[in-house]
Amino acid sequence: MTDNERTRTREREPGEERTYDKMLAYYRERVERNAMGPVVVHKDDRQVELSRQGRIRYYLNHQIHKDTPLQQWLVFSHELRTTSGKHKHQGGLVIYVIEGRGYSMVDGERWEWEAGDLMLLPLRPEGVEHQHFNLDTEKPSTWIAFINTPISEHLAHEMTQMQDSPEFQG
Repeated sequence: MTDNERTRTREREPGEERTYDKMLAYYRERVERNAMGPVVVHKDDRQVELSRQGRIRYYLNHQIHKDTPLQQWLVFSHELRTTSGKHKHQGGLVIYVIEGRGYSMVDGERWEWEAGDLMLLPLRPEGVEHQHFNLDTEKPSTWIAFINTPISEHLAHEMTQMQDSPEFQG
């Protein structure tokens, strides 16, 4: 009976790429991007976007900047004129204040900051609610945030927008 058994295999359509081959191509592209991608990301090459959180300039964002190395980082600056939006997520942000002074409400607690300070939003599986405020009515505060996206993914990152920036007219 064994001699008469046959196994039918489905042949792939010509030109259909296998998943393994797609993975190999992705790894080759990543190596090339890390070798050939820009070493300097110039401010003028990135647009400011008025979002629910305020005025954001994305320097590294794997969803929109496919040519940069370090695709596992999200890096953006925030120009804070009055008040940011309020949202909640698992945290894990490093924020460096470039200029200005203000404060952040983190889970209901006020934390003051000024140029040269480093703010660390803690990692919490249940999330960290936060909002930022500029204290100088004459000029905006500016800070830059760094997020390691594999850590966010590990925490099953989610974000809930609770209040929009007063500048946002969505």
